[in-house]
Amino acid sequence: MPHSPDHARSLAEAHRALRTSLPAGQVHVSGPGYADGVALWNGAVRHRPAIVLTCTSTDDVVLGIRTAREFGLPLSVRGRGHDHAGRALADGGLTLDLRPVNDVRVDPAARTAEVGGGASANDLLAAAGEHGLVAATGTIGTVGVAGLTLGGGYGPLAGRAGLAADNLLAAEVVTADGTVVRTDARREPDLLWALRGGGGNFGVVTSMTVRLHAVPAVVTGLVLYPWQQARSVLERVHAIQQDSTDDLTIQVGAIAAPDGSPALLVLPTWAGDVATGEAPSGPVRTLARLGGPLLAELAAAPYAATIATRDAMFPDGRHVTLRTRSVPALLEDVVDVIERFGGRLPTPLSGLTLHHFHGAATRISPADTAFALREPHLMAEIIGIHQPEESGEHVRSWADAASAALAEHAFPGGYANLLGPDAIDQIPHVHGDNLPRLRRIKAAVDPDGVFSATPLPMA
Repeated sequence: MPHSPDHARSLAEAHRALRTSLPAGQVHVSGPGYADGVALWNGAVRHRPAIVLTCTSTDDVVLGIRTAREFGLPLSVRGRGHDHAGRALADGGLTLDLRPVNDVRVDPAARTAEVGGGASANDLLAAAGEHGLVAATGTIGTVGVAGLTLGGGYGPLAGRAGLAADNLLAAEVVTADGTVVRTDARREPDLLWALRGGGGNFGVVTSMTVRLHAVPAVVTGLVLYPWQQARSVLERVHAIQQDSTDDLTIQVGAIAAPDGSPALLVLPTWAGDVATGEAPSGPVRTLARLGGPLLAELAAAPYAATIATRDAMFPDGRHVTLRTRSVPALLEDVVDVIERFGGRLPTPLSGLTLHHFHGAATRISPADTAFALREPHLMAEIIGIHQPEESGEHVRSWADAASAALAEHAFPGGYANLLGPDAIDQIPHVHGDNLPRLRRIKAAVDPDGVFSATPLPMA
């Protein structure tokens, strides 16, 4: 879409102002630096900012925000670029690229880490692992810690450690007027509350302090079952999940087997005593005896290594359609939907995964964090992926149909980090009874709506 002459002048003036204050290598309007700045995990995103500002410090973030405000430019924050909806890029505006702000400092005595706003889960876990510690992260290591945490942060340690958001202790935030604010339990506690699940809608988080946990190793891996056994295996997994201890979190899903046929994935993570996790009759290896598996690879390993090894499954640049629903459990009607749609994946790259929310994550009151859904449940990630040269119409149709089929068995709302702006039936319910408080905080710290990261209805 062509820009108006006034917009073009504003862009030119903003570019000059930034180039006057910063080295040319940090301000990109074209060239390799620009191309790198706009390359996201979801290659289907077509948003293109006019300027990409590579931030190396909090001062750079302050300058970027004030410049965007002065010249009336749309503003966005790019962390690791995993938001499927492309909200990391401000179309026609200014994007702050935080990736260089990725330092991690661990305090092993306090079991905390200070994490830069551009750090990935791999960055955090590598640093924590040097001290035999882990952090609550998602399943993939290239995902940004800040984005994951601010939206909630489901992951393999949910039972033992809770959500990533539950482990957020403090943050440095640059607000919409360029003010640097430090928030923790004593200072600006409302803002900290909002950051624990309310998304990046309140400012730019340039650093955060997160709680770490003493888990020297986990027992994990994958078990693949033929799709013909999916229903019976899921019924057995359901029974196990109902009685699961905090130490065992079980992800299940439909993926393509090596020969391209649909298969049922069972992916356990045991965060308790390693000997118990490795015992032949223990809770982990039992999951390889729920039927006749095609493959069963389970072993003890450092948590950081297990997360990093999964990155190759989700490289940047493919085209992604993502939908999400949250269902109470693997009840019969839910299994019906999984069996129907998991059995006809639109491409070998696609999948339907259910993330296990239980244990420590359920023992936090819905009012204590912005993340409101604290009942035990499974978060369904319906992910359709195809290569850029392929048409994605059938992929989108499959994802939409699967989401609609799960809707009647699901909680209202859904997981904010995976909801796109077109999920109009879910967005009003994401934050439940916490929405009025989130609106008040948003109005106080960002009255002009500068930041828009995850769905937050303001009217």
